[in-house]
Amino acid sequence: MYNLLISAVTAVVAFLVLKLVAGLSVWIAMPVSLAVFLGAFYSLSRFIMKKVMEIVETASRDLQAQRVDKAIKVLHSALPYGKWQIYVDGQINAQIGMIYYMKRDFGAAFPYLEKGFFKNWVAMGMLAVTYMKRNRKDKMIQTFEKAVQGSPKESLLWNLYAYCLVETGDAEKAKETLEKGLKKMPGDEKLTANLEALREGKKMKMKNYGEMWLQFHLEKPGAVMKQQAAAMGMRRRIIRK
Repeated sequence: MYNLLISAVTAVVAFLVLKLVAGLSVWIAMPVSLAVFLGAFYSLSRFIMKKVMEIVETASRDLQAQRVDKAIKVLHSALPYGKWQIYVDGQINAQIGMIYYMKRDFGAAFPYLEKGFFKNWVAMGMLAVTYMKRNRKDKMIQTFEKAVQGSPKESLLWNLYAYCLVETGDAEKAKETLEKGLKKMPGDEKLTANLEALREGKKMKMKNYGEMWLQFHLEKPGAVMKQQAAAMGMRRRIIRK
């Protein structure tokens, strides 16, 4: 990364000046040079991240205005900063991949999601689902495992992992996954409910996550709305009784 290299060079120059020109001892020149390194690295990192955030905010405004293609183009302009700051590349690729995925352009989304930041659990979840749809269960599991390691406190992520395992015919591993999720998130009602459902041989219920669930395109919005309408009808009948 350029900012790391520049900071290191700056620190070396400072050390040489202090040692050879100013005649200071190593014990003085070394800590001062380290402080110069840290100061330069912090300043450059802050400057680069400010530039990146300005680009992301512009893209966000474009998305809100339904200018999707423009938002993607704007995000692309942030990719060169990946040479300067660690993780920028992965974060921007994740954002672009998520936008393509949500507009159902899965082919375009895939290469960006592959290069996405592992702590962006939504992007990782989308990548795992893509692997599942491509019959790459091994890669799906690897991706989910990486995602839950990076974001162990996301209820939907654990449920999504289990849901995909069920879809690939591995209900037993799905139960084990939900049990692992409950160890990370004791008492989580949605994890508990779906684990009980699987133990009873029933289907998992994901509709309670709303739009967060729908963005993975594993269930049609109409199906979720029908389930919600049915549940509301049941509640009305109970109230009337």
